[in-house]
Amino acid sequence: MSSTDTLNDIAVIGAGAAGLATAIFAGEVAKRTRPLRIVVLDGAKAIGAKILVSGGGRCNVTHDVISSTDFFGNRHIIKNVLAAFSVSETINWFASMGVELKQEETGKLFPATDKARTVLNALLERCGELGVEIHTDHRVINVEPVLDKNSHFVVEHSQGIIKANKVVLATGGRSIPKSGSDGLGYTLARRLGHAVTPTVPALVPLLLDDRMFHKGLSGLSQEVELMTAVNGKPMDRRTGSLLWTHFGISGPVVMDASRFWTLAQERGETAELHGNFLPGLNQEQVRTWFVAEAAHHPRRSLVKTLALRLPDRFAEALCRHADCDPQEAIAQVYRADRDRLVAALTKFVFPVARDRGWNYAEVTAGGVPLEEINYRTMESKLMPGLYLVGEILNSDGRIGGFNFQWAWATGWLAGRAVAASR
Repeated sequence: MSSTDTLNDIAVIGAGAAGLATAIFAGEVAKRTRPLRIVVLDGAKAIGAKILVSGGGRCNVTHDVISSTDFFGNRHIIKNVLAAFSVSETINWFASMGVELKQEETGKLFPATDKARTVLNALLERCGELGVEIHTDHRVINVEPVLDKNSHFVVEHSQGIIKANKVVLATGGRSIPKSGSDGLGYTLARRLGHAVTPTVPALVPLLLDDRMFHKGLSGLSQEVELMTAVNGKPMDRRTGSLLWTHFGISGPVVMDASRFWTLAQERGETAELHGNFLPGLNQEQVRTWFVAEAAHHPRRSLVKTLALRLPDRFAEALCRHADCDPQEAIAQVYRADRDRLVAALTKFVFPVARDRGWNYAEVTAGGVPLEEINYRTMESKLMPGLYLVGEILNSDGRIGGFNFQWAWATGWLAGRAVAASR
């Protein structure tokens, strides 16, 4: 570790995706222009935990098409940030580090090795080539500006202190706290003059009331249209894959919708999650289909009729949930029972008890307002010499590599700007 008297040029706090990207891009500028002492401090003993667990251990590096509409936050600012470092530039950047990316049918891009370790190793090796110092087990406790003729920052950490001309906050949010992103970055940002909007888990599975039938469907995946209503008003509507689990519901469509439920809870608002298990069909259309099936196949059982369009296990569970006999001949089903079943099919109310918490959230919704940052450089408008990147900012993307692209783009902007600044 450099001595406390040494003035480092750049101190990056946090060695996650955004922090490592910032250090690399700053190091590349320095290599072309002037030598810079760049240090990265991280509280964890082994860095890169989030990179290693992402994408089921494969690391979903980015997505083939990305726009500001894939994110929540100030979309004008988000659009400008994303435009600065495109998906094709991300692909080329990883190729330059020896990481070939492959695109899957969903549009997600993964390393060709299908191993997240490939991504982390490439980032760390590039840092080494550029002379970036990475110090693990150095949990930052405080950042103090020293406003004299040689204005700089004093960074206090668990092993002592360092001085730096510029500081980059790349601490992450509050998701997966065991990785080191436990929300301390927000405390540091506040002390340096920034606001922090309420933060809640996003891209997080949801727990259902124990009396629900989800445990019997654990592992089953199906298409569903989800609608989130807040205070009785539709707030979000999306269609995708839902995964039933032993604790409740997960899968891409649930993870994407979760932020609306968690934010409503944070604000003390009433939130409801409704599901249509026959996406694209409304209640009237389902009722018409039901009547037609009863006319053409009167002796076919209720569960076999539903299984024409739904997974068998789910069809049976839904019948029982709607107090209908799954084995009853469809022509014998009373109108009241049929209407109850049609309602359950098209406007199912998920009894959400709570979200699964920070340990299972892939990202944080909320954070430092983007309006307080110069989006061309990621420098703070309130504290000269301070830069903020990645998840600490109030911008969260949907599932599928979008949040990693945010990390690379903000890192590119901050790294180039901080290395060029005097």
